[in-house]
Amino acid sequence: MTAVDTRAPAAPPARTEPLTRRSWRAPIAFGVLGLAALVLFGLLGKSGEDTTFVISTDNDWVQIGPVSVPSQATAIVLGVLMLLLAAYAAWRAWNRQRPGVWVAALFGVLWVLSFLVWAVAGKSMSLVGLLQGSLILAVPLAFGAMGGLLNERSGVVNIAIEGQLLTGAFGAAVVASVTHSVYAGLIAAPVAGLVIGSLLALFTVKYRVNQIIVGVVLNVFAVGLTSFLFSSVLKPNAATLNSPPRMPVIDIPVLSGIPIIGPVLFRQTLLVYLLYVAVFVVTVALFRTRWGLRVRAVGEHPLAADTVGIDVQATRWRNVLLGSMVAGLGGAFFTIGSVGAFSQEMTAGKGYIALAAMILGRWTPVGALAAALLFGFSDKLQQVLGVLQTPVPNQFMLMLPYLVTIVAVAGLVGRVRGPAAAGEPYVKE
Repeated sequence: MTAVDTRAPAAPPARTEPLTRRSWRAPIAFGVLGLAALVLFGLLGKSGEDTTFVISTDNDWVQIGPVSVPSQATAIVLGVLMLLLAAYAAWRAWNRQRPGVWVAALFGVLWVLSFLVWAVAGKSMSLVGLLQGSLILAVPLAFGAMGGLLNERSGVVNIAIEGQLLTGAFGAAVVASVTHSVYAGLIAAPVAGLVIGSLLALFTVKYRVNQIIVGVVLNVFAVGLTSFLFSSVLKPNAATLNSPPRMPVIDIPVLSGIPIIGPVLFRQTLLVYLLYVAVFVVTVALFRTRWGLRVRAVGEHPLAADTVGIDVQATRWRNVLLGSMVAGLGGAFFTIGSVGAFSQEMTAGKGYIALAAMILGRWTPVGALAAALLFGFSDKLQQVLGVLQTPVPNQFMLMLPYLVTIVAVAGLVGRVRGPAAAGEPYVKE
């Protein structure tokens, strides 16, 4: 009689994860940039001169005196630290590991500091003013990027951010001028952006026209409409229709007195505080609520979403309108938030940079804010260095924000994937 084997069958051999291939993009980039900074800003920099940074304001609790550092020696030390980070990134790449976001962030900070100590050699610059201005200039970019990601998360590509910012700026200026209230203008800005958003939703969602073409056409339409109204209506009646009040700076008690952090984050206008709220609300809504889950499902696989009972068309309509209002709110920065008057094409391509910030931020509100801060910093930096008359050519400084945009999107983003159904019209079967 044959014995029966009662032992449990042997477990299948464990599957090993395939090794990822080595990526040398980051180490090479860090090495080249670090070596360039060491040579140009350090070894070939100005010797015998100091760079002075002002890091305190009159209203801070603790007064910190200006900090002066030897320009050439500091740039050399910073260059060596950058090369050490490049070596660390190479070691991580050899072990088939990513260097980590903190490495890129720290490298960027060191590179900027190295550039500043070289460019401002023999002069003085306020770091608080630079950071505060960077945040202010990032406001329209962040609002525009969040408006774009609300649209694209539902599957609609929004190229019309430029037009929404422009109409928002126009609406805020006119309403604030008529009512003499910045808060009325703040309400009018998203309503004006909603006009462009309604046209975008009508043609892309209902009539399924190519989303890229519609976005470009709406941008041209917004430029033409606001330019015509400016020339024929606002310019002849500038005193009554184009002289809006500017938003006052609001100091948050206690927090605004903290050195460096206080003036930058908590001594701002209402529009900046609304940006904090918007980033938090959009993040929670998209990734922590049922509504956000449905929106992301529509943007990834609309047919599957429709199968489980989600109204794809209605979801896209709502998100396009909501995103357009958010972008329109960012347009208020250009008039009641800074300049105090509307002018033709005053957004100057900021909508396209906001689109790049959305991509660089990987379609997340926090990432979009970080990217907008990067672009805002480059914009403010060219203004500050232009005033200080640094050795950097003025033409280079003017193109710096756009150069940073190209480098960031082409080199830092790497291989990213947006919502799978973005740009694809949905036809219910």
